[in-house]
Amino acid sequence: MAEQAPEPMLTVDELAARAGVTVRTVRFYSTRGLLPPPVIGPRRVGHYGPEHLSRLALIEELQHQGMTLSAIERYLDALPDDLSAHDLAIHRAMVSSWAPDSPQEVSREELEKRAGRSLSDADVLRLTAMNVLAPAAEGFRVDVGLLRLGVALLDVPIAYETIVAARTVLLEHARTAAHELTALFRDEVWGPFTRGESDPERVESMKALSAHMQPMVVQALVTAFQRSLKGELRAAFVSGE
Repeated sequence: MAEQAPEPMLTVDELAARAGVTVRTVRFYSTRGLLPPPVIGPRRVGHYGPEHLSRLALIEELQHQGMTLSAIERYLDALPDDLSAHDLAIHRAMVSSWAPDSPQEVSREELEKRAGRSLSDADVLRLTAMNVLAPAAEGFRVDVGLLRLGVALLDVPIAYETIVAARTVLLEHARTAAHELTALFRDEVWGPFTRGESDPERVESMKALSAHMQPMVVQALVTAFQRSLKGELRAAFVSGE
């Protein structure tokens, strides 16, 4: 199979447009050290790669979850240094699962601009199967947080039926894990804290703790899943050679 062509590098304006933020935001994150520096090309123009785009999307999502910049910096520092754009996109997708769905309605033209490529009808069908898109009156409702990950999977040779089956498995186990973790927090942390508690400030502080725990739990889940998946793949495809 032919090797996939590397993704083109982006200028700061192109990076901001793909991420849906302003150039000023990109430069601010870079100044804070949240984004690695760009590759300096001819004429001293900085160029950004897919890792910058995925990392920027993760930062935006963590901020949307209510984390301060200092907390985001600690979160990013805890991630392995060699995470690929795909790995960062997985983290972004998992973190966004804690927030209420907030899809955006876009036209076909705007969708392709956000995706960074033209999309065939078959591509749209696959993205719909991955819950990235849904038909809308004037175009599509798109989960912007999942779009980049979904577009990356378009080039993976996986049948449509397999995508649907994989989505079913992931949703089933994700819901089970979320249910059990919520019950554990409710019974072991929230319950004992609030039992007989009448101080509204203490109750609010526990709610704030709950909100800030979510990204940490997501990071733990992603790390555990990645390690388990590597072990399963190694057992299935390497040990039998």
